[in-house]
Amino acid sequence: MPRKVAFDMLQFFQALGDSTRLRLLNLMGDQEVCVCYFVEILGAPQPKISRHLAYLRNSGVVSARREGKWMHYRIVMPPHDGAAQILRQTLDWLKDDKAMQADRARLTKACCSPAKYALDGAPVPTAISGQCCEACA
Repeated sequence: MPRKVAFDMLQFFQALGDSTRLRLLNLMGDQEVCVCYFVEILGAPQPKISRHLAYLRNSGVVSARREGKWMHYRIVMPPHDGAAQILRQTLDWLKDDKAMQADRARLTKACCSPAKYALDGAPVPTAISGQCCEACA
């Protein structure tokens, strides 16, 4: 019988308490994004991005999937109802922030023109519904 792991509230709030991690969550939104896009959009070194993604994974708000050499990340709702509600509200709040909107706009441009951003060959972000973005539809 699998052992039930308790939800770590402190780690959850610490995950939300960092601007880089909030930017990553904002970029993921309702889509799965390859780590290479995070590096390009945030202009941060890949090891830093990977550390923040690992923190989000360990906090139970992000899952990862490997496809060949590419790592894809997406948001998963925490098992705790209160934490899931806080995460949904935080994501909604981020959508209204001008800096976060600018990050999303850069992601859309990179998604639609990967060669221009030195991302040629990288898998485009995929919305949970199957499309990358409205511009690519």
